[in-house]
Amino acid sequence: MSADQPTTAAPGLWQRFRQWLPDRVDARVRVAAWISLVLEIAIVGTGGAVRLTDSGLGCEWPLCTPDSLFPTAEQSYHSLIEFGNRGLSFFVGLAAVAVIVFVSQIRRQRRDLWTMAWIIFGGVLLQAAVGGILVIFDLHPNLVSFHYIVSLVLVGVSAAFVARMGQPVGPRERAVPRWLAIVTHITSFVLAVTVLIGVLTTGAGPHSGDPEVTLRNGFDATLLEHIHSWPAYAMFALTLVLVIGASVVGSTRFRSWAIALLAVELVQIGVGLYQARNDLPPLAVGVHMVLAAIAVAVMTAVVMHVKRPVATDA
Repeated sequence: MSADQPTTAAPGLWQRFRQWLPDRVDARVRVAAWISLVLEIAIVGTGGAVRLTDSGLGCEWPLCTPDSLFPTAEQSYHSLIEFGNRGLSFFVGLAAVAVIVFVSQIRRQRRDLWTMAWIIFGGVLLQAAVGGILVIFDLHPNLVSFHYIVSLVLVGVSAAFVARMGQPVGPRERAVPRWLAIVTHITSFVLAVTVLIGVLTTGAGPHSGDPEVTLRNGFDATLLEHIHSWPAYAMFALTLVLVIGASVVGSTRFRSWAIALLAVELVQIGVGLYQARNDLPPLAVGVHMVLAAIAVAVMTAVVMHVKRPVATDA
């Protein structure tokens, strides 16, 4: 090689890593997004387990004991359940970071995905802070309710990310008639009302998260159980309209998600009736909580399929 011939330095580790990152929505983005969504739903289940097994104060904060981050042999199984939920939150955060990293190279083209990825990560940080405050304030029912609602919001945003990542950027148009789109948004609003009343019902019920915590939100749990069923049945009726309407207009993808929503609601209604007639057994309440998160995810998918990318010539 002659002295005046230019040489090209090998790229450094950071440059190689950036070159390895996706330049489009590929399998890595899709897998990370699905893992993030599944973990967001799973932590609703483990959080419910903490509350329903009276393990809410099984660990102190920020350590599990004054001298140990992890549960000790002297502690009961409650500390293991509480710490297990904290451990899962680490992986929820790790998945959120992975999604941000994988979409970082396409953040200008896919600003929608970039924004949702950061919302999810910010929500995970908020949840970690709220979880610590919960322990400090002895599982105040209003804080517990807020903790659960934030989890459902994160499930919804994660589901929206999954729904949008497979669609191209650009203008969008309605995929269903205007009246069906309006009914869809009304259904999503009724779901939000159903969840809110359900959260208040749980905050008034017997499951406080610890035997020594007697503070509840002050509402009549029996009355709220009946009120909670009203929007739930209204949502079921509206979902039937969505399924029938989508079948009439021939919107296949929209109809598929509407049918999935209807199936989740049928199971949710069955579990709700069982738990109400059997003095709220913990396992049934936990299943009810997880099904609510799944309903939020599927409802989000239904809403996201109200519109589709505008068809363009090749």
